[in-house]
Amino acid sequence: MSETNENVVNEAPVYPRLNEPAPEFTAPTTHGQKSLSDYRGKWLVLFSHPADFTPVCTTEFVAFARRAKDFAELNTELLGLSIDSNFSHIAWVRNIREKLGVEIPFPIIADLKMEVAKKYGMIHPAAADTSAVRATFIIDPEGILRAMVYYPMTNGRSIDEILRLVKALQTTDKYGVATPEGWQPGDKVIVPPPATIDEAEERMKMENAEVTDWYFVKKDIA
Repeated sequence: MSETNENVVNEAPVYPRLNEPAPEFTAPTTHGQKSLSDYRGKWLVLFSHPADFTPVCTTEFVAFARRAKDFAELNTELLGLSIDSNFSHIAWVRNIREKLGVEIPFPIIADLKMEVAKKYGMIHPAAADTSAVRATFIIDPEGILRAMVYYPMTNGRSIDEILRLVKALQTTDKYGVATPEGWQPGDKVIVPPPATIDEAEERMKMENAEVTDWYFVKKDIA
């Protein structure tokens, strides 16, 4: 490989991947300096937005703020990010409180140099050269990236869906199961598929379960 080609490879962006350690960071926020390690032992929802003082982002921040207690009940912290200054963040938070009567209780990273945004693949040049797209990352208490969702700059994300996904991931970890489309707490969960023919035969005889076929079994959890 030529030196030129090596440089091209080295400059290629590296994006975070599921079930691997989330990229480490230390950054200034509206609540002081924060690092990923500060959240060890808790779940973390790290989410970016294109810019302060924009209407779609404002609706998202208001929704996150209104569900903050629900996330807290799941041992889950919220952490926002945009490529704006701390002064801009503070002014925007104050504006939301004044105009909409909503207090933003979570920190917002000021990522002027785009250091965190680049580590997490939040910069998509085709969308905007200087703004982070609407990216959401769910990181577990061990610092492992468990889920990531990207939205376009023009459309707001569903905060209820993010909350639902945290509940689903925690249920998966606790019971060793999967969850079907649209799963909500109290719904049946999916038993992981069998790995052998003998297990498949046993699965067809499974009691106290909804057995559709050897690979498709649902059950209630305690």
